Formats: sequence, C-alpha cells, structure tokens
Amino acid sequence: MPVAVQEQNPVETIKAALTKVSVTETNESFDLRSYSHFDATPSIGTEFRAYSPNGKPTLSIRDILGNTEREKALGRLVSERGVVFFRDAVISPDEQTKLVESLGRLGGKPSTSKLHVHPLTLGGSELGDEISMISNKYIFDNHFKRDDFTVLKRKFHAYLWHSDITFEPVPSDYASLQIRKLPKVGGDTLWASAYEAYDRLSPAYKSLLEGLTATHIGQGFIDIARKQNTTLREPRGAPENVGQHLSTVHPVIRTNPVTGWKGLFVNRGFTKKINELTQHESDNLLDFLFEHISANHDLQVRFRWEENNLAIWDNRSTFHSATEDLDDVERVGTRSVSLGEKPYLDPKSTGRREALLKAQSQ
Repeated sequence: MPVAVQEQNPVETIKAALTKVSVTETNESFDLRSYSHFDATPSIGTEFRAYSPNGKPTLSIRDILGNTEREKALGRLVSERGVVFFRDAVISPDEQTKLVESLGRLGGKPSTSKLHVHPLTLGGSELGDEISMISNKYIFDNHFKRDDFTVLKRKFHAYLWHSDITFEPVPSDYASLQIRKLPKVGGDTLWASAYEAYDRLSPAYKSLLEGLTATHIGQGFIDIARKQNTTLREPRGAPENVGQHLSTVHPVIRTNPVTGWKGLFVNRGFTKKINELTQHESDNLLDFLFEHISANHDLQVRFRWEENNLAIWDNRSTFHSATEDLDDVERVGTRSVSLGEKPYLDPKSTGRREALLKAQSQ
C-alpha cells in the first residue's frame, strides 16, 4: 500500500526557500542566520535576540558596525526581510547615520545619493542635518509643535501608513530608528511588506499596475512650512532633491535592486494620483491599494520598543506606521535615512514568492 505524501505547508515552503536564497548563499562568509534570531512573520521582519534560547551565539549591532562584509550581509537581509530588529543595540545617532549610509553604498546606490536632510529640519540642529528627531509631540523639530495627540484628535491609524520621503525624486533605500525616550507601554511601530502586497494581487491587477505611474507629494510638510513662514531645506541629500514643491512621479510597481523582487510602491501618506487614470478612477484604485496595505495583517509585523532596540528597514519594499496611543506621555527617537536610486520597474524582475519558489526548485 503506497504511503501518502504529506503536502508541505505553503508558509514553510516560502520560509525554506528564503533560507536558501538568504545571505548565507551569497559570496558572504558571514552567516547572519547562524546567530540567535527568529522570523517575526512569514513575509516580513527578522529579530536578533539579546539572549539565546537555543545555544546559538547572540548578535549585537556592535558586532557589525564598521565591518564591510558584515554590513553588506545585513543590508542584504534587510532588503529580503523588509525590516530587521536588534534587541541589543547600543548605538549613537552618528553611528546610525554611518550605518545606513554604508548599507546603501554597499548595496550599489549612486555616488550622488547621500543621507537625507528632511525639508523640515532646521539648520543648526543639535544632532545635525542628517538625523530626524521622531516625536509624538512635534514634527522633526520642536519648532513644529503638535496638538493632535489627545485621544479625540488622533488620526485614523489606517491613514498613517507611509514609506519615507517618496515625495523626493530620489527617495530612501535604508533607514534606521532607535527610540531614545521610551514610554512604559505603547508607541509600537508597524511595518508592512510591499513584496507581499504585490504578491497578493491578482495577475490582472498586477498587469494593470505595472504600466502605471503615480504622483507623490509631501503636502503636509509644505503646509507646515507655510504656516510657520519657513522655507523648506534644500538640497536634501541628492542633487535631484531640490525645490519647494516636494512633488515627483514614481512607478506604481517598483523593483528592489538588491533582491530583484517587485513591490507595490504607493502609500497613503504621499501618493496623490495615478497619472494615467482620471481623478475618479485614480481615487478609487488608490483607496483599494491603501486598504490592501493597512487591512491585511499577514503583510504586517508589529514591534514593541524596549531600551537599546534598533530597527533597520528598506523603504523601497516596506511601509510603516507608528501607533499613536500615548496621550500626554512623550516618545522620542532618532531616525537616519539613506537615499538610494530613482525608483524603476525592471520588466524581467519577479515577485518575491515566485523568486523563492524558483530558487527552491533549483
């Protein structure tokens, strides 16, 4: 009597394929996955523990800083998994900037792309132009105070999802965040996978979207500058990132140059119109895509901050959102943002799932 073959769980198939094409299979001799870690969800997020429950050595960010081989391996893993968390990460704001700059450079970004200077960063900032202060009480600088943090003034959280600075002609590749002033509870951050968002679309939708472009505008920052009678900073880390309009055009589907995987590249924070459609058509399609990102929990990972935690993510292939649930309690962090390449779609690129299953079959 023949023995029945148990069909492998699709999630396990994807995870097994991911291991096969991870940094351990590149020319890097430094194996990140040999350290104590876990994948937070099947589609996004890998966390390196501060302790080891399985006998594997632990990995601190200090084991990586300044080592070219290890930083290159980290960049590859961040691009594959979307976001990587370190529980043991004693790191200064200056080291944050050097790390994300190195990740971008080792990942092949143009030499003209440096670190981003946010348009609302004031000159003479204590930590310099290339560090953004992330707070629930103000916007990038305490000159721009907020008054919407009470419970009845909170924004609908589905509207907070975004990718960093997509209003720039040359937006971000890698970014890092460490929360320096922690609340006792609350203030979590969520990330969502643009790879998985793409893979969850039907073939017909994928075909439609791959021929479209969208306009991204940083209207909220323009409005704040006008209200405060302040000029937006420029240039902002790349020769292309100039002007007071904070507006540019990007493909709706984008290829990540590190992985070669396609991802959805629109976000509610900055994407205003799909250019090839009428306004009504665009509004309806964007509403669907925004809900697609915010409403599907299987695309997402949620991170609870503790002291000396660090998150590093790839803005080309993720979205993120803070959880504004703190009322009068203050939460402050330092964020560094590297600039990458102009977004593009390579017609020869594939989705993440297709690439991983192909790799497993080889």
